[in-house]
Amino acid sequence: MDKFLNLKNYLSELNEQGICLAFSGGVDSALLLYLCKEAEAVTFRSIFQTEEEIEFCREFCAKLGRTHKIIDFYPLENPYLLNNPEDRCYHCKKSMFQALKDYAGNRVLLDGTNFDDLKVYRPGLKALKELGIISPFAEFEITKQEIREYAKLCGLKIYDKPSAPCLATRFPYGEKLTDGLIKMAEEGERILKNYGFQNCRLRLHGDIARIEIDDFANFLESKNSIVNDLKEIGFKYITLDLEGLRSGSMDIN
Repeated sequence: MDKFLNLKNYLSELNEQGICLAFSGGVDSALLLYLCKEAEAVTFRSIFQTEEEIEFCREFCAKLGRTHKIIDFYPLENPYLLNNPEDRCYHCKKSMFQALKDYAGNRVLLDGTNFDDLKVYRPGLKALKELGIISPFAEFEITKQEIREYAKLCGLKIYDKPSAPCLATRFPYGEKLTDGLIKMAEEGERILKNYGFQNCRLRLHGDIARIEIDDFANFLESKNSIVNDLKEIGFKYITLDLEGLRSGSMDIN
């Protein structure tokens, strides 16, 4: 736990300058907010996040007694983001974190990027670097698993909370994004979660739903009901990805 001791000393020094933390509600930013005793949390609300995630952020900040600011963000007003390019995350984060920078003034800006994130395709990291956003977990080489273990040690009940990447990741690059399609992906995943699959992805390929889960046996038991529910919201074909749940499956060429 020497990494976390060094991290806490570092954060104490930053507290003297004032901290503004980009808070998504995931376990990474949640632990970082817990460790930053004086930080203000800022959450971006857009069509790329579910309302459940926004509400979770409100409740978590209230329990910790942290000041919480919600900034509305409209990604589909940007024609470049509308067309879902491969570097979408770069342009999206550049816009969001510029808004955070404008709001924060002279305060230090932090986000929850961890060391594992540096090893995979994350075009948004370039935007963070350009804007001078500090990612303490990445700086101190703290991995996702270490974050979960330490969050549990700190008594944070969300230590095992599944990751919830933005809803734009449910679509192939180059496919035009619309409010309706994004809401369809959101509702499709809500249906799966209502059947008990809390850690899941529903990827959209036109009128095909490609489901990523790891619990195939329980899925097959509820298959007919799930298929009917998904067809009711507009899907024509329902498929189960035999490779299971995995991050970044849309990044595979």
